Amino acid sequence: MPIALPVFARPAPPSEAIEETPQAAAQRLFDEGMALFQEGSEASRRRALQKWKQARNLYRQAGDRAKEAYTLTALAFIYQGLGERDRELAAYRDALPIYRQLGDRSGQADILIKMGLVYSRWRDNEKALDAFNEALPLWRELGDTQGEAITLTELGVVYDALGEYQQALDAYDRALSLWRDLGDPQGEATTLNNIGFIYDALGQYDRALEAYNRALPLYQEVEDRAGMARTLNNIGLFYDAAKQYERALDYFDRALPLWDAVGDLSGTATTLNNIGFVYANSEQLEPALEAYQRALGLWTRSGDVKGEASTLSNIGFVYAQMGKADRALDYYNRALPMRRAVGDRAKEALTLYRIASVRRDRGELERAKREIETALQIVEDLRTKVTSQELRASFFASKQDYYEFYIDLLMQMHSQAPGQGFDALALQASERARARSLLDILNEAGADIRQGVDPQLLERERAIETELASLEERRIQLLGGEHSPEQAAQLEEEIDRLVRQYRQVQADIRATSPRYAALTQPQPLNLAQIQAQVLDEESLLLSYSLGKERSFLWAVTSDGIESYELPPRAEIDAAARAFRNALITPSMRIRKQKAAQIAAQLSELVLAPVRDRLEDRRLLIVADGALQYVPFSALPIRANEGASEEVVPLVVEHELVTLPSASAIAVLRREIDGRPPAPKTLAVFADPVFSAKDERLDASSNASNSLKQNSSGLPGPLQFNRLPFTRDEAEKILALVPPSEQTKAFGLAANRDKATSEELSQYQIVHYATHGILDSSNPELSGLVFSLVDERGKPQNGFVRLHDIFNLDLPAQLVVLSACETGLGQNIRGEGLVGLTRGFMYAGAARVVVSLWSVDDEATSLLMVDFYRGMLQEGLSAAAALRQAQIAMWQRQQWEAPYYWAAFTVQGEWH
Repeated sequence: MPIALPVFARPAPPSEAIEETPQAAAQRLFDEGMALFQEGSEASRRRALQKWKQARNLYRQAGDRAKEAYTLTALAFIYQGLGERDRELAAYRDALPIYRQLGDRSGQADILIKMGLVYSRWRDNEKALDAFNEALPLWRELGDTQGEAITLTELGVVYDALGEYQQALDAYDRALSLWRDLGDPQGEATTLNNIGFIYDALGQYDRALEAYNRALPLYQEVEDRAGMARTLNNIGLFYDAAKQYERALDYFDRALPLWDAVGDLSGTATTLNNIGFVYANSEQLEPALEAYQRALGLWTRSGDVKGEASTLSNIGFVYAQMGKADRALDYYNRALPMRRAVGDRAKEALTLYRIASVRRDRGELERAKREIETALQIVEDLRTKVTSQELRASFFASKQDYYEFYIDLLMQMHSQAPGQGFDALALQASERARARSLLDILNEAGADIRQGVDPQLLERERAIETELASLEERRIQLLGGEHSPEQAAQLEEEIDRLVRQYRQVQADIRATSPRYAALTQPQPLNLAQIQAQVLDEESLLLSYSLGKERSFLWAVTSDGIESYELPPRAEIDAAARAFRNALITPSMRIRKQKAAQIAAQLSELVLAPVRDRLEDRRLLIVADGALQYVPFSALPIRANEGASEEVVPLVVEHELVTLPSASAIAVLRREIDGRPPAPKTLAVFADPVFSAKDERLDASSNASNSLKQNSSGLPGPLQFNRLPFTRDEAEKILALVPPSEQTKAFGLAANRDKATSEELSQYQIVHYATHGILDSSNPELSGLVFSLVDERGKPQNGFVRLHDIFNLDLPAQLVVLSACETGLGQNIRGEGLVGLTRGFMYAGAARVVVSLWSVDDEATSLLMVDFYRGMLQEGLSAAAALRQAQIAMWQRQQWEAPYYWAAFTVQGEWH
């Protein structure tokens, strides 16, 4: 759980030895009250309360406003201990105008923080925000770094409670820097712990664990047992999510005695709640209930409504697992108003999802539909408040179970009432669940969101980009020579740190951009809109949604929809992985019958139900799960007559296009609609120089300077071998275009500067024939590789990363990535493959041709020449030209195996 820092008390005014004037009497009463307060019992504190009330009145009578204000602060502290919230706030409210009248900014800020903490403790989050935001500039004016750090940390706690995760992270990051400047390990540890909690909520579990592991030794350093307990508790949650239940219980068991040692009932309840969660997840339901009931009693005693709601909901979940629906609903319905009362919207959505699940199991489908739709609306609202695209995607991925449930529910309703439109609603829900971040960035592409943004922020963005490029050059130099694993790891850590800063500054740009604020969030399309805005009479949309219990396929034409139930995700994913492995395993090119059987198995699962609907239409594939990694073009649709080992692949009968979602294409079309074509035809990059040992360099420059280690951020060694056939491929393609309509960059000229130059905006087609790299941890570092050395053989930055691609101005009709695995990327559930395609679409490309695996250099060269001949000489569309080229390869005995031709796919616009 996120935690708040203690507010350091301001020193008491010194006693003054004077005659028994009203002021002297006030000071005596104050001192007597302090002695009583320090006795520690409730009775003595109530007696102290009376002393301080009298002292306050005498200070006011004597005109000593400063001591009156301080006495009010002391009174508020006693009221807090007695649980009298209203009187505590009243005392602070009386003190605040006195400090304002005195011009005491430190006193004002101190009172505002204390008021904010009261509001935060009682979940009055909006008032807490007002108080903390009023205190923050006061600390800055005073140059009080500690006060500023405390306030920022408290702001983060409140933003977290409101589900404003991006703003919480922003506040914590600023606080963390200040704690480090102060050399305060406890403040740093507290903030790191809170940052970890946010990452956990956003589904960034590895980053959460990293933050917790950095916080724990800092707490140990200052012997903060409560902080240690919180961190151990949070690490336990990480291992629970990773299904390492015994390890999770070990961390929770280590936390419990620490909570007991500091007498923290809420902390003990939190850990007991989490122990129950582990037991429930490992299907030990009775021990789970026992732990939850112990936690519930402690929440009630401590008056923590948020914690009580969490445990009530969890007890309901256990009863649901036991099949006791009535008891489950009883506990859920007790938790729900508490969630709403404290403004915990993310957990409100979780409780509604759980209620909907029980309603569905009881056959109450309409009520279940209403509950899950309310939950999804909350998720959608929370999602839009996260300005970092990466964190927005991970948050959305963590909520995909809600969409999967909704889709399954709607299809269940469709099966009971066909013709009522529930299948169309399910398709729309599937669109809502997929590629939403891509939809967002395509929507951004049409607006200059940097206009009106603080120039210092834009300069910071440029500075980070420059520093990233510099670090790339350092990495090339390091990995090209002798180096230790520690040196490489240190450099990778620097790059990771800079990537995090880059993500943050981009989030800040969006948060402060007037144009971004004015953008209407793009909404996924419904059936009628898909039919009107996306489909034509020649096309058939095949949209897949894979689920745990069952999967679905929607076949949509411009005037109709059919839906089909498919096997569970696990079965389809296993068949898809087997098919992909069969395609890329060399021995399978010989064992044709076995390969055909594997292909037929997947085809039977995902194509057979819709086979009679395909006719001769163009197929628009919206894939899901492992289906994103396989080429539908190579799936068999029917066997050749009299040839048991051979099959006719789908591409022979159908043009195929891959789409991230139907809605994304509608937004893409809106951005490119009416855009005039570039004046020239073709720009080609091929055969870069990756090593100083390359024979094309002078002998004098052939130093032992070659890149031996992985430059992509992937584990293990990696060599960028020369691609000699790409030059021949490029020359043949260029021969199809008049010299005045083309530009080319071969060898050393195929470098980073040329590949990212503004000149490329003048060309309709941009062709990159080089290696691709995939960084699944930091997708921003995925990219293309160009010449890594200069004419003297000295290392240079030849990497064009995804963040570079986003910055290109490339309004091309087509970008071709004739390289290895350029169609892959980080697979984020609900988002799909986050890779190079979306970068080029953002930069302006209407369509992109990419590959799904590392393809034979010679085969790629042959296919690409046929592909361009179809486009440039025969006037075919990119999708039609690729189909024709793939069929030609399949018909040649040497290249008939799908490995040689099926990797390439068209993504995006097909017209």
